[in-house]
This record gives sequence, C-alpha cells and structure tokens, in this order.
Amino acid sequence: MARPREYDQTTVLTAVMHAFRRRGFAATSVRDLEMATGVTSGSLYNSYGDKRGLFQAASEHYNRAVLERRIRDHAPEGSGIAGLRQLFLSLLDEPGGGTAGCLITNSAIEFGETEMPGFVGEAFVTLRDVFSDRLGGDEAEALATLALYQGVLVLVRAGYETGELSKMINTHFGTLEKHDER
Repeated sequence: MARPREYDQTTVLTAVMHAFRRRGFAATSVRDLEMATGVTSGSLYNSYGDKRGLFQAASEHYNRAVLERRIRDHAPEGSGIAGLRQLFLSLLDEPGGGTAGCLITNSAIEFGETEMPGFVGEAFVTLRDVFSDRLGGDEAEALATLALYQGVLVLVRAGYETGELSKMINTHFGTLEKHDER
C-alpha cells in the first residue's frame, strides 16, 4: 500500500510551477525543486514519477490556476474587446514585480515545436478560442491576437518598460474597438 502524501499538493505544484517559470525545465535541478517545495526528491518522484512528470503536473496546474483564472478575472465570457484589453494589461502586473514570465511562453521557447509539451498547445488553443469568442468569431484576428499576447509576455520577461507596453496594448485595442463600431 502506498504511503499517503505528507504535503499539500497544490502548495507543492505552485512552488514547482514558479521554479520552472524562473529557470526553465532544463536549468531547474532536482535540488532546486527540493528547495522550492521543502519536499525531498524521493517524495516528489514517488508522487510524480520523475522531473518530467512533475513538470507536466505543475504545468497543468499553471493552466488551471493562472491562465484560466486570469481569463475568468479579466476577460470573462461576454466581455468582448474591453475584456481582452484588461486581460492584456493584467500581463504587465506580475506578482511581486518580478519578470519570470509565463510558463507557457517560456516553455514554448525552451522546447520549440519538436519537443513542445502538450500543455503549451492546449493553452494556445484555449487562448485562441477565447480571443475568437471575444472578437466575434474572427479567426484570423484571434490568431493575430494570440501572437500579440505571446509577444507581450516575451517583452515582459525581457524587462521591457511596462508603460510602453501599456500604451501599445491600449492603442491596439482602441483600434479594434473603432473597427468593431463600424
């Protein structure tokens, strides 16, 4: 019979998620994960199999706890272009003022197309579908908005001036709103 977990799974997955966001999959060591969680590697591996299994679980947690929550909070169904503007502006306010960036974006860059983890593609589909819905079903504009979203996240990670990004976001969505009014 397997021993019950002696830690809170949500707390551990959140800590692991942040460790991978900061350093990436390859650069995050097992020791880094132990330090981030306060849980031994044996316990982590017993629960998740290996580092990749832990990464997968933390990534799925990220999609639920960060991406889906951000959409609910800033661009809920029916919020249209105004909700998308708020969603994009929310990207500029990273907790603690850090610039660790988005686990989805960072992983897409780290792994590339050939090794891309499934959670990245799932997140892209979620975002594209949300953008399409809020933009009235315009698939081309939804894909362009996904590219802009990922670009903003890369610039945030690179430490780009948030005031400039805010101006760019407001200009873009102002243009979409004017186009939508016609």
